[in-house]
Amino acid sequence: MNRVITSNSESETREIGREIGAACKAGTSVFLHGDLGVGKTVFTKGFAVGLGITEPVNSPTFTIVQVYESGRLPLYHFDVYRIGDVEEMEEIGYEEYFYGDGVCLIEWAELIQEILPENGIDILIEKDVEKGFDFRRITVSGNPE
Repeated sequence: MNRVITSNSESETREIGREIGAACKAGTSVFLHGDLGVGKTVFTKGFAVGLGITEPVNSPTFTIVQVYESGRLPLYHFDVYRIGDVEEMEEIGYEEYFYGDGVCLIEWAELIQEILPENGIDILIEKDVEKGFDFRRITVSGNPE
């Protein structure tokens, strides 16, 4: 799968996230990439809605992982931006989440590349200010199991 989607607003980015979340099955891993402030959390909020999650979704920047269980599948939302060493992931028992019955969404996944599941969906969100302040190019690729 390799697809490029454009968004011109937060609501469009949220809707793209919702559609992708709705298509996910148990065991899916999503690797979310993009610069600070590009809209990863906006995308994730929509993604959670696609899984049927009704509770508020926030970035787990200081807790590393946030678990949401109110949807059709659990969502394990990781933000590994502040990870200094992969060993920190071992301390929180990442394998239980990565290989569990829910869906993992990992922001800044490139920082823990060596422990990521082999099959997953890579999502890159990029700004292009020449096309507008709210314009985003969202590239979806990968082979989820």
